[in-house]
Amino acid sequence: MTFPKKIAIDGTAASGKSTLAEKLATQLGYLYFDTGVMYRAVTFVALEANLDIDDEKVITELAERIQIDVQPPSVADGRTADVLVDGKDITWLIRSPRVERNVSQVSTYGGVRKAMTAQQRRIGLRGNVVMVGRDIGTVVLPEADLKIYLDATPDVRAQRRFDEKRLRGEDVTYDEILAGILLRDQIDSNRAIAPLKPAVDAHIIDSSGKGIEEVYEEALALIEDPIEE
Repeated sequence: MTFPKKIAIDGTAASGKSTLAEKLATQLGYLYFDTGVMYRAVTFVALEANLDIDDEKVITELAERIQIDVQPPSVADGRTADVLVDGKDITWLIRSPRVERNVSQVSTYGGVRKAMTAQQRRIGLRGNVVMVGRDIGTVVLPEADLKIYLDATPDVRAQRRFDEKRLRGEDVTYDEILAGILLRDQIDSNRAIAPLKPAVDAHIIDSSGKGIEEVYEEALALIEDPIEE
């Protein structure tokens, strides 16, 4: 008997999957791996090199060329993991507003996604990892020992995102947040490459009406249920 060493958490936007994954990784002493940092890393390097973000061929070639690694945090400065490109620590550099404005474009490129999937698999197959994203259990790490798909109704997710942004002092309306959530759901679920959907063997958790602690306990129960070797 053994416990899962490779855990995949997928789900819709603002479903709480990143919060859940981080809590589980901390509890287990595993690497918390938000796969979105991979696309931020490619975007940062492209911008630093003054490459044309709209040139899919050039950005794809860059993604295929660089080596990205994600490791447990080496510095106690609030980071949840180290993000390295060709050995250089760029953990906080990928959080700049400039990267934020361009990462969505970069992440739509099929060649970039293919290159990042290969790198994500390399890291995930090491084990002792909680990976979070939108296609981990279906594409990136289908052999994960445990797969969780987290969801909630659009209105609940919109309210969560709205509350977060208002707490940060952002001037937003609930209606525009809801519209953004619905658009993201449509894009994620209908894209040609790695559409958002639960893996056939995923445990689906609906977080509507549940606090993070309740969701966490539900997920932890799945982890503590031993699996056969």
